[in-house]
Amino acid sequence: MGLFNLFGKKAKQLAVEGSNGLAETGGLHVTVLSDMGNIRTNNEDTGMFYKVADENIIREKGYLMLVADGMGGHNAGEVASRMAGEIISQEYFNQKNSGTVEKNLAKVFILANKNIFEKARSAPRFSGMGTTCTALVVIGQTVYYAHVGDSRAYMQKGDTIVQITQDHTYVQELVNQGEITAEEAAVHPKRNILTNAMGTKADMRVDTGKFSLRFEDGDKLLICSDGLYDYLNNDELKEILKKEDPKNAATIMIGQAKARGGHDNITVVIAEREGVAGQAENGLKLTRDAELPKLTRDADLPTDIAE
Repeated sequence: MGLFNLFGKKAKQLAVEGSNGLAETGGLHVTVLSDMGNIRTNNEDTGMFYKVADENIIREKGYLMLVADGMGGHNAGEVASRMAGEIISQEYFNQKNSGTVEKNLAKVFILANKNIFEKARSAPRFSGMGTTCTALVVIGQTVYYAHVGDSRAYMQKGDTIVQITQDHTYVQELVNQGEITAEEAAVHPKRNILTNAMGTKADMRVDTGKFSLRFEDGDKLLICSDGLYDYLNNDELKEILKKEDPKNAATIMIGQAKARGGHDNITVVIAEREGVAGQAENGLKLTRDAELPKLTRDADLPTDIAE
Protein backbone atom coordinates (compact mmCIF):
# COMPACT_ATOMS: atom_id res chain seq x y z
CA MET A 1 0.00 0.00 0.00
CA GLY A 2 1.34 3.41 -0.90
CA LEU A 3 1.35 6.28 1.52
CA PHE A 4 -1.84 8.17 2.31
CA ASN A 5 -4.20 6.01 0.26
CA LEU A 6 -6.30 4.34 2.93
CA PHE A 7 -9.16 6.81 3.08
CA GLY A 8 -9.29 8.24 -0.42
CA LYS A 9 -9.89 11.88 -1.30
CA LYS A 10 -7.82 14.35 0.66
CA ALA A 11 -9.25 17.28 2.59
CA LYS A 12 -7.65 20.64 1.92
CA GLN A 13 -5.34 21.48 4.82
CA LEU A 14 -3.86 24.59 6.29
CA ALA A 15 -0.75 23.87 8.33
CA VAL A 16 1.77 25.47 10.63
CA GLU A 17 5.00 23.52 10.95
CA GLY A 18 8.19 24.12 13.02
CA SER A 19 10.74 25.78 13.10
CA ASN A 20 8.84 28.99 13.68
CA GLY A 21 5.15 28.97 12.88
CA LEU A 22 2.30 31.02 14.31
CA ALA A 23 -1.44 30.71 13.82
CA GLU A 24 -4.61 32.24 15.21
CA THR A 25 -7.72 30.26 14.31
CA GLY A 26 -10.93 29.05 15.89
CA GLY A 27 -10.22 30.72 19.23
CA LEU A 28 -6.76 29.13 19.40
CA HIS A 29 -3.43 30.92 19.44
CA VAL A 30 -0.80 28.39 18.37
CA THR A 31 2.99 28.44 18.14
CA VAL A 32 5.18 25.70 16.68
CA LEU A 33 8.89 26.12 17.38
CA SER A 34 11.77 23.71 16.81
CA ASP A 35 15.51 24.06 17.35
CA MET A 36 18.51 21.84 16.66
CA GLY A 37 19.95 22.49 20.09
CA ASN A 38 23.65 22.91 20.75
CA ILE A 39 25.03 19.54 19.66
CA ARG A 40 23.05 18.04 16.80
CA THR A 41 23.74 18.92 13.19
CA ASN A 42 20.26 18.25 11.82
CA ASN A 43 16.74 18.18 13.20
CA GLU A 44 14.95 14.86 13.48
CA ASP A 45 11.98 16.38 15.31
CA THR A 46 8.74 17.31 13.60
CA GLY A 47 6.21 19.71 15.11
CA MET A 48 2.90 20.51 13.43
CA PHE A 49 -0.49 22.19 13.87
CA TYR A 50 -3.20 21.37 11.34
CA LYS A 51 -6.65 22.59 10.47
CA VAL A 52 -8.68 21.95 7.34
CA ALA A 53 -10.44 24.60 5.27
CA ASP A 54 -13.83 22.87 5.47
CA GLU A 55 -15.71 24.19 8.52
CA ASN A 56 -17.97 21.12 8.57
CA ILE A 57 -14.92 18.89 8.97
CA ILE A 58 -13.58 21.19 11.69
CA ARG A 59 -16.79 20.79 13.67
CA GLU A 60 -16.49 17.00 13.43
CA LYS A 61 -12.74 16.53 13.70
CA GLY A 62 -11.43 19.71 15.30
CA TYR A 63 -7.81 20.84 15.17
CA LEU A 64 -4.78 18.53 15.25
CA MET A 65 -1.35 19.23 16.69
CA LEU A 66 1.56 16.85 17.16
CA VAL A 67 5.23 16.36 17.92
CA ALA A 68 7.26 13.45 16.56
CA ASP A 69 10.84 12.80 17.68
CA GLY A 70 12.70 10.64 15.17
CA MET A 71 15.66 8.37 15.70
CA GLY A 72 18.01 6.44 13.45
CA GLY A 73 21.29 7.13 11.67
CA HIS A 74 21.91 8.80 8.29
CA ASN A 75 18.97 11.20 8.70
CA ALA A 76 16.55 8.26 8.91
CA GLY A 77 15.03 9.73 12.07
CA GLU A 78 14.02 12.83 10.18
CA VAL A 79 12.36 10.64 7.55
CA ALA A 80 10.47 8.71 10.23
CA SER A 81 9.19 11.75 12.12
CA ARG A 82 8.18 13.52 8.91
CA MET A 83 6.32 10.43 7.69
CA ALA A 84 4.48 10.19 11.01
CA GLY A 85 3.39 13.81 10.88
CA GLU A 86 2.26 13.72 7.26
CA ILE A 87 0.42 10.40 7.41
CA ILE A 88 -1.37 11.13 10.68
CA SER A 89 -2.40 14.67 9.79
CA GLN A 90 -3.63 13.82 6.31
CA GLU A 91 -5.38 10.56 7.07
CA TYR A 92 -7.03 11.78 10.28
CA PHE A 93 -8.91 14.43 8.33
CA ASN A 94 -9.49 12.28 5.24
CA GLN A 95 -11.03 9.23 6.89
CA LYS A 96 -14.76 8.90 7.25
CA ASN A 97 -16.05 9.80 10.70
CA SER A 98 -17.08 6.23 11.44
CA GLY A 99 -16.02 5.95 15.07
CA THR A 100 -14.89 7.89 18.10
CA VAL A 101 -12.06 10.39 17.86
CA GLU A 102 -9.90 8.01 19.88
CA LYS A 103 -10.53 5.13 17.48
CA ASN A 104 -9.89 7.32 14.46
CA LEU A 105 -6.60 8.49 15.94
CA ALA A 106 -5.59 4.91 16.71
CA LYS A 107 -6.29 3.92 13.09
CA VAL A 108 -4.03 6.59 11.64
CA PHE A 109 -1.26 5.88 14.18
CA ILE A 110 -1.37 2.21 13.18
CA LEU A 111 -1.25 3.19 9.50
CA ALA A 112 1.77 5.43 10.14
CA ASN A 113 3.51 2.62 12.03
CA LYS A 114 2.93 0.23 9.12
CA ASN A 115 4.33 2.63 6.54
CA ILE A 116 7.38 3.60 8.62
CA PHE A 117 8.10 -0.04 9.47
CA GLU A 118 7.96 -0.97 5.78
CA LYS A 119 10.20 1.98 4.90
CA ALA A 120 12.70 0.85 7.55
CA ARG A 121 12.97 -2.51 5.81
CA SER A 122 13.23 -1.04 2.31
CA ALA A 123 16.89 0.00 2.40
CA PRO A 124 19.88 -0.39 4.76
CA ARG A 125 20.07 3.36 5.38
CA PHE A 126 16.59 3.25 6.96
CA SER A 127 17.15 0.13 9.07
CA GLY A 128 16.23 0.62 12.72
CA MET A 129 14.60 4.00 12.23
CA GLY A 130 11.58 4.98 14.26
CA THR A 131 9.89 7.89 15.96
CA THR A 132 7.84 8.92 18.93
CA CYS A 133 4.56 10.65 18.22
CA THR A 134 2.22 12.55 20.51
CA ALA A 135 -0.91 14.12 19.01
CA LEU A 136 -3.75 16.18 20.46
CA VAL A 137 -7.10 16.91 18.85
CA VAL A 138 -9.14 19.87 20.11
CA ILE A 139 -12.89 19.88 19.48
CA GLY A 140 -14.56 22.72 21.34
CA GLN A 141 -13.40 22.41 24.95
CA THR A 142 -12.55 18.72 24.67
CA VAL A 143 -9.02 17.40 24.18
CA TYR A 144 -8.30 13.94 22.78
CA TYR A 145 -4.87 12.37 22.65
CA ALA A 146 -2.91 9.60 20.94
CA HIS A 147 0.59 8.77 22.08
CA VAL A 148 3.57 6.52 21.38
CA GLY A 149 7.03 6.98 22.91
CA ASP A 150 8.37 9.64 25.25
CA SER A 151 7.32 12.97 23.79
CA ARG A 152 4.83 14.58 26.17
CA ALA A 153 1.59 16.54 26.24
CA TYR A 154 0.53 18.83 29.10
CA MET A 155 -2.33 21.13 29.99
CA GLN A 156 -1.67 24.24 32.05
CA LYS A 157 -4.77 25.49 33.84
CA GLY A 158 -4.35 28.35 36.30
CA ASP A 159 -1.75 27.39 38.88
CA THR A 160 -1.62 23.74 37.86
CA ILE A 161 0.00 21.73 35.09
CA VAL A 162 -1.12 18.20 34.30
CA GLN A 163 0.75 15.72 32.14
CA ILE A 164 -1.74 14.20 29.72
CA THR A 165 0.45 11.38 28.41
CA GLN A 166 2.60 8.75 30.11
CA ASP A 167 6.08 8.00 28.81
CA HIS A 168 6.72 4.65 27.13
CA THR A 169 10.11 4.22 28.78
CA TYR A 170 11.97 1.75 30.94
CA VAL A 171 12.05 4.14 33.90
CA GLN A 172 8.32 4.88 33.66
CA GLU A 173 7.71 1.14 34.01
CA LEU A 174 9.86 1.19 37.15
CA VAL A 175 7.77 4.09 38.48
CA ASN A 176 4.55 2.22 37.69
CA GLN A 177 5.86 -0.82 39.57
CA GLY A 178 6.75 1.32 42.60
CA GLU A 179 10.47 0.60 42.32
CA ILE A 180 11.55 4.24 41.89
CA THR A 181 9.94 7.65 42.29
CA ALA A 182 9.14 10.09 39.50
CA GLU A 183 11.93 12.32 40.82
CA GLU A 184 14.40 9.44 40.59
CA ALA A 185 13.19 8.62 37.09
CA ALA A 186 13.96 12.16 35.92
CA VAL A 187 17.69 11.68 36.61
CA HIS A 188 17.96 7.92 36.02
CA PRO A 189 20.82 6.97 33.64
CA LYS A 190 18.41 4.83 31.59
CA ARG A 191 15.63 7.41 31.41
CA ASN A 192 15.80 7.67 27.60
CA ILE A 193 15.37 3.97 26.86
CA LEU A 194 12.09 3.56 25.00
CA THR A 195 9.82 0.55 25.41
CA ASN A 196 7.52 1.54 22.55
CA ALA A 197 8.04 3.54 19.36
CA MET A 198 6.51 3.98 15.94
CA GLY A 199 8.04 2.10 13.03
CA THR A 200 10.38 -0.24 14.92
CA LYS A 201 8.06 -3.26 15.03
CA ALA A 202 5.10 -4.54 13.05
CA ASP A 203 2.88 -4.19 16.12
CA MET A 204 2.75 -1.06 18.25
CA ARG A 205 0.81 -0.02 21.33
CA VAL A 206 -1.05 3.28 21.05
CA ASP A 207 -2.37 5.12 24.10
CA THR A 208 -5.55 7.03 23.25
CA GLY A 209 -8.17 8.80 25.30
CA LYS A 210 -10.27 11.85 26.09
CA PHE A 211 -8.58 14.10 28.63
CA SER A 212 -10.59 14.59 31.80
CA LEU A 213 -10.16 18.38 32.07
CA ARG A 214 -11.95 20.91 29.86
CA PHE A 215 -9.83 23.18 27.67
CA GLU A 216 -11.16 26.58 28.75
CA ASP A 217 -10.30 30.22 28.10
CA GLY A 218 -6.78 31.02 29.29
CA ASP A 219 -5.70 27.37 29.41
CA LYS A 220 -2.68 26.24 27.39
CA LEU A 221 -1.70 22.95 25.81
CA LEU A 222 1.95 22.00 25.39
CA ILE A 223 3.41 19.15 23.35
CA CYS A 224 7.18 18.74 23.47
CA SER A 225 10.04 16.40 22.70
CA ASP A 226 12.33 15.15 25.46
CA GLY A 227 14.89 17.77 24.47
CA LEU A 228 12.74 20.23 26.42
CA TYR A 229 11.63 18.38 29.54
CA ASP A 230 15.08 16.87 30.10
CA TYR A 231 16.07 20.40 31.16
CA LEU A 232 12.89 22.02 32.51
CA ASN A 233 10.72 20.41 35.17
CA ASN A 234 6.95 20.61 35.34
CA ASP A 235 6.90 23.57 37.72
CA GLU A 236 9.18 25.56 35.44
CA LEU A 237 7.04 24.74 32.42
CA LYS A 238 3.93 25.79 34.34
CA GLU A 239 5.35 29.16 35.37
CA ILE A 240 6.42 30.01 31.83
CA LEU A 241 3.04 29.00 30.41
CA LYS A 242 1.20 31.04 33.07
CA LYS A 243 3.13 34.23 32.41
CA GLU A 244 3.77 34.23 28.67
CA ASP A 245 1.83 34.06 25.44
CA PRO A 246 2.51 30.96 23.29
CA LYS A 247 5.18 32.59 21.13
CA ASN A 248 7.18 33.99 24.05
CA ALA A 249 6.69 30.82 26.09
CA ALA A 250 8.11 28.65 23.31
CA THR A 251 11.08 30.97 22.81
CA ILE A 252 11.87 31.11 26.53
CA MET A 253 11.55 27.34 26.99
CA ILE A 254 13.90 26.53 24.14
CA GLY A 255 16.35 29.21 25.24
CA GLN A 256 16.50 27.79 28.76
CA ALA A 257 16.91 24.22 27.50
CA LYS A 258 19.83 25.31 25.34
CA ALA A 259 21.38 27.33 28.15
CA ARG A 260 21.33 24.21 30.34
CA GLY A 261 22.95 21.96 27.76
CA GLY A 262 20.74 21.58 24.70
CA HIS A 263 22.12 18.14 23.86
CA ASP A 264 19.13 17.22 21.73
CA ASN A 265 16.65 18.68 19.29
CA ILE A 266 13.97 20.71 21.06
CA THR A 267 10.45 21.05 19.71
CA VAL A 268 7.38 22.61 21.28
CA VAL A 269 3.81 23.17 20.15
CA ILE A 270 1.80 25.50 22.39
CA ALA A 271 -1.89 26.30 21.96
CA GLU A 272 -3.81 28.80 24.07
CA ARG A 273 -7.60 28.88 24.26
CA GLU A 274 -9.06 32.34 23.73
CA GLY A 275 -12.66 33.07 22.81
CA VAL A 276 -15.26 30.73 21.37
CA ALA A 277 -14.02 27.68 19.48
CA GLY A 278 -15.24 27.22 15.96
CA GLN A 279 -14.94 30.76 14.61
CA ALA A 280 -13.34 30.73 11.17
CA GLU A 281 -10.21 32.70 10.42
CA ASN A 282 -7.75 32.62 7.60
CA GLY A 283 -5.34 29.69 7.76
CA LEU A 284 -1.58 30.08 7.82
CA LYS A 285 1.01 27.82 6.30
CA LEU A 286 4.68 27.94 7.13
CA THR A 287 7.35 25.35 6.43
CA ARG A 288 10.09 24.30 8.78
CA ASP A 289 13.79 24.81 8.24
CA ALA A 290 15.44 22.11 6.21
CA GLU A 291 18.24 22.07 8.79
CA LEU A 292 16.73 21.51 12.22
CA PRO A 293 18.02 19.48 15.19
CA LYS A 294 19.22 15.91 15.09
CA LEU A 295 18.20 13.14 17.46
CA THR A 296 19.95 9.79 17.49
CA ARG A 297 18.83 7.14 19.96
CA ASP A 298 19.50 3.95 17.98
CA ALA A 299 20.77 2.12 21.05
CA ASP A 300 17.53 2.81 22.87
CA LEU A 301 15.30 1.16 20.30
CA PRO A 302 14.79 -2.45 19.24
CA THR A 303 17.00 -3.17 16.24
CA ASP A 304 15.44 -6.49 15.26
CA ILE A 305 12.75 -6.00 12.64
CA ALA A 306 10.05 -8.64 13.02
CA GLU A 307 8.18 -10.09 10.08
